[in-house]
Amino acid sequence: MADRFDDFDDDDSLVVLAETEGYAVLLGEDADGEEVYNVQLGTLTLHLFKEEFDELVQLIKEAADK
Repeated sequence: MADRFDDFDDDDSLVVLAETEGYAVLLGEDADGEEVYNVQLGTLTLHLFKEEFDELVQLIKEAADK
């Protein structure tokens, strides 16, 4: 599988959507122009396409409601 994360120009192309002391969500584009969400969880970063990010947000909301 091709690595979809190697296609970022640099960190300057990322927009911070939300940030706390230990976590952040940034939005960027891959080389094909598709939006990619970077979810930074301490030293772990998840790179998710819009559909994947939306599913993760739904999962977290459901868990928070319990």
